[in-house]
Amino acid sequence: MGNSKLYKGSLTTIIMKLLAEHDKMYGYEITQKVKHLTKGELNITEGALYPALHKLEAEGLLDVEVKKVDNRLRKYYKLTESGMKETVNLLTELQQYIQTMQHLVNPKLSLD
Repeated sequence: MGNSKLYKGSLTTIIMKLLAEHDKMYGYEITQKVKHLTKGELNITEGALYPALHKLEAEGLLDVEVKKVDNRLRKYYKLTESGMKETVNLLTELQQYIQTMQHLVNPKLSLD
């Protein structure tokens, strides 16, 4: 993607949507899922992902579970109940934003 700045404001929503769909995921798994779903257009770096995950955890929107996998500790992230509610709110806001941008960018396609 030529301008990844457009995605930066949506990182939290992307993370929370994936966790809502997959129950719990670890960091690398999140980055690979996003890369796969966007056919390589969006690559989330560790430098962007982990601060976002830590912020969501501090806000009480994520729980963290540590498991030992192949002799290594792996952190799994899962939405809390308030995280699930916030995901619904964020997705609604994003849909409204996309609709508004569609009206601005291509008004001929607007059904209103």
